[in-house]
Amino acid sequence: MASENVYVEHCKGVNGLDKVILREIRGCSAEVYLDGGQVTSWKNEFREQLLFLSSKATFKPPNAIRGGIQICFPLFGTIGSLEQHGFARNRLWSVDRDPPPFPANTSHRAFVDLILRHSEEEVKIWPHRYECRLRVALGPGGDLMLTSRIRNTNTDGKSFTFTFAYHTYFSVTDISEVRVEGLETLDYLDNLKNRERFTEQGDALTFESEVDKVYLSTPTKIAILDHERKRTFVLRKDGLPDAVVWNPWDKKAKAMADFGDDEYKHMLCVTAACVEKPIILKPGEEWKGRLEISAVPSSYCSGQLDPRRIFRSN
Repeated sequence: MASENVYVEHCKGVNGLDKVILREIRGCSAEVYLDGGQVTSWKNEFREQLLFLSSKATFKPPNAIRGGIQICFPLFGTIGSLEQHGFARNRLWSVDRDPPPFPANTSHRAFVDLILRHSEEEVKIWPHRYECRLRVALGPGGDLMLTSRIRNTNTDGKSFTFTFAYHTYFSVTDISEVRVEGLETLDYLDNLKNRERFTEQGDALTFESEVDKVYLSTPTKIAILDHERKRTFVLRKDGLPDAVVWNPWDKKAKAMADFGDDEYKHMLCVTAACVEKPIILKPGEEWKGRLEISAVPSSYCSGQLDPRRIFRSN
């Protein structure tokens, strides 16, 4: 392999679809499909898979791939005639050959820049012109970073409104042994109860049934504790005030054609999003959102993690 390709490899994936593999020297890796601009794999230096990808996932465009990290734009959820979670996750993205500059102190060499622009067919459904840029980067320590920039390129002077999410499927050992820290005492909208608003009770989120909640005004850091594997995922986010927590549980799992009947036991979606208060962009304006995920060993005491230790060390 040529030296310039050590960190970034463009190749074919499932069903001959174009994908990009990012690698770091320590052995960490990530895979990004141009279809959907979707991260489908993220592995640590031990080659352990950190993202959930359903064994029944279909790699058949324009269907979204079940798992990984889906880019949801111009909406997360279902509103009007737009397809669920928007069209970005179902479109073919292009490699961005002329990306905007990133901070000079960014030393990451394993990254790819993708871009999605409006199509004339799409304008009939969502009558706006835009540029949606995505940088996926793998840090030297194995952290996964996604940065999105969305620009209004309308020429008719019209603003547009959108919601956005990094719909992230984490791989966990046993959902009944998972805790989420950082969302305690926050208000949330319960999608299983017609988006009624509640306040979270208790010390941490645990799981024993279906969950589909939109947590509001969340902190910039959230931790997912996989007790059995003694691993903690730490999410850091910017420009994404909400967090959606989802697990379909057994009945809905069986109803999904691209999802294994028992796979709900081994996944949890914690999605950095901006959904409660949509973003408004005037022509020429740009919005930026960022997600960074790291996987670190958990330090337990009586089966519980002190989140202050995790957050202080990161």
